[in-house]
Amino acid sequence: MKLFLDSADTDAIISRYKTGLIAGVTTNPTLIKKSGREPQDVYNELMKVGIPDISMEITADSADEFFARAMGHIKTYGDHTTIKLPCSVDGLRACKRLSDVSIRVNVTLIFSPAQAILASLAGATYISPFIGRMDDNSLDGMKLINDIKNAGVSSQILAASLRDPQSVGTAFALGADICTVPVNVFDKMYNHVLTDKGLEQFNKDHATSSN
Repeated sequence: MKLFLDSADTDAIISRYKTGLIAGVTTNPTLIKKSGREPQDVYNELMKVGIPDISMEITADSADEFFARAMGHIKTYGDHTTIKLPCSVDGLRACKRLSDVSIRVNVTLIFSPAQAILASLAGATYISPFIGRMDDNSLDGMKLINDIKNAGVSSQILAASLRDPQSVGTAFALGADICTVPVNVFDKMYNHVLTDKGLEQFNKDHATSSN
């Protein structure tokens, strides 16, 4: 069981990484654009603080182009690199070539068990079902995690597009190996009204007993 942060906000990532609870980071072109920075600047800053697993999404028009760009990332960022590819024909062809040379690959935009099976057969280290996006389209994202788990794929299930702490708990219960969450969802995982009330009572009782 691992938690990744789904973000390109390096300040926010680094402060949460210092908790010792975060094992990696996933990014995508939308998150990079939102950060207002160049991808290489984001990756380099995350590398410097020791984040060991950074999913770096690549865009390309062919399997050969995916592969060439992926190898360029490996040369630049080394063992910190997980190549993030789409679950498309060219993406899966590139995934197979990369996995054959022991490169970590995260196949993203998974919306069915069939896609997850193909990604696993292509040697993907991680397969990323998009739970929230499925729910937005009246599909059962959590059921997909269970269906993929029951299909017996060898890849790790990396539950993505999770939008609240409850979804994180459910995803792990249904078989996810990793959940990647926005920073605000990670922060909310600490919080529970009963914890706050209990802590308030403990502190009150401690103050009373000390007097």
